[in-house]
Amino acid sequence: MKGSLQERLTRLGQEVLDQANRLGVDAEVFLLHNRELSIEVSDGQVETLKEAEEMGLGLRVIKDNRLGFAFTSDFSPQALQDVVQDAVSICSFTSPDQFQALPSGPKSYPSLQVFDPTISQTTMEEKIELARQAERATRQYDRRISVIERAGYEDSEFHSLILNSRGIKAYAQGNFCGTYVFAVAEEEGDAQTGFSMSIKQSLTDLDPLAVGQEAAHNAIRSLHARSAPSGRVPCIMEPYVATRFLGMIAQMVDAEAIQRNKSLFRGRLGQRVGSPVLSLVDDGTYPGGIGSFPFDSEGVPSQRTQLIREGQLVAYLYDTYTANRDKTTSTGNGRRSSFRGLPSVGSTNFMLEPGTLTLEELMNDIPYGFYITEVMGMHTANPISGEFSVGAAGLLIEKGRLSTPVRGVTIAGNIIQLLEQVEAVGSDLRFFGGRGAPSLRIRSLSLGGD
Repeated sequence: MKGSLQERLTRLGQEVLDQANRLGVDAEVFLLHNRELSIEVSDGQVETLKEAEEMGLGLRVIKDNRLGFAFTSDFSPQALQDVVQDAVSICSFTSPDQFQALPSGPKSYPSLQVFDPTISQTTMEEKIELARQAERATRQYDRRISVIERAGYEDSEFHSLILNSRGIKAYAQGNFCGTYVFAVAEEEGDAQTGFSMSIKQSLTDLDPLAVGQEAAHNAIRSLHARSAPSGRVPCIMEPYVATRFLGMIAQMVDAEAIQRNKSLFRGRLGQRVGSPVLSLVDDGTYPGGIGSFPFDSEGVPSQRTQLIREGQLVAYLYDTYTANRDKTTSTGNGRRSSFRGLPSVGSTNFMLEPGTLTLEELMNDIPYGFYITEVMGMHTANPISGEFSVGAAGLLIEKGRLSTPVRGVTIAGNIIQLLEQVEAVGSDLRFFGGRGAPSLRIRSLSLGGD
């Protein structure tokens, strides 16, 4: 079936490309077939089961430096003719832009293991059981777990084909799967939530028991949380919290944001933007990463791009358009989530490189500090100024050990200052989706509480 799907996609793509070429335009055909499965269970019973499948085509054309785009999920001969005519006609309504161009091929692509056939071979009942295992593990962890708000399993499989009139021809298939739990713990009139999730490229790497136990642990450790005194204190960020800040940094190394003067990193290539212990990479070839794929959404080969090396900003992320503007080459970071949209700059596996210290080693000489397990309101952080002030929760660190749970406080500062204040990096690199980070020890951070 997979072979026949590739043949069908190729036949459709080539037909549309030939029609566009006959009209004298540069053209790119992006075809995507996507299947998604989502299962949620409650008390061992399936509460929701959703399976969706979609296939569509996006056509980007360039005529006299003018861009046109149209898409369709109708593959009838008339619909394919219409999408070509629509894309070409749109060119007459757009402004000329000398940097509009398609990447040239042919390209050679890295050989990556991004498709696990076990996921599609596993039965629906077996996948439901993975969700049940996560839910059971949460309940059995501690009697104080009173409610499981959500427990589930999900997977996604996608086939991507890109053809263009400049010689690009790229096809690959990928998939990933995951489990998650959102739990509530109650004790003596207090209720706190905890969650855990794991998304893996390989089904054998999924551990639903660990996910359930972690969700329960995270809920229980927050019971009877209180506020904490205001002041500047040493902090340790859990990997999950660090990845939330990576979302902000990803916007700051986006070449489009740089070119629009909407990033604090504009004009700072070669300068120090963080502590010497910090190194940041985007790696579309990272083994097991769910952001790994042989090529980006324009057919440019994926690569590993070092962005910050030992605190120094050394690169930005580019797609073809932004690379043309800066007279450089794409880093393979043209991304789109659907055939309905144009590519733009996006990250793949975006991660802080791990250090060598365990969490205990990061913490053992802190007499008093704050261990941050959750931040709220990251959408309010400003990637242009770098300023942030967000709600936080966690636990106090006293004499090198975790103690009282804390909630209802804020942490505030500037992202550059935060990066400069990182004095040690843990060995516990962990991914949450396409972003990965280890624990970070921060010399001093402003904590707002009592």
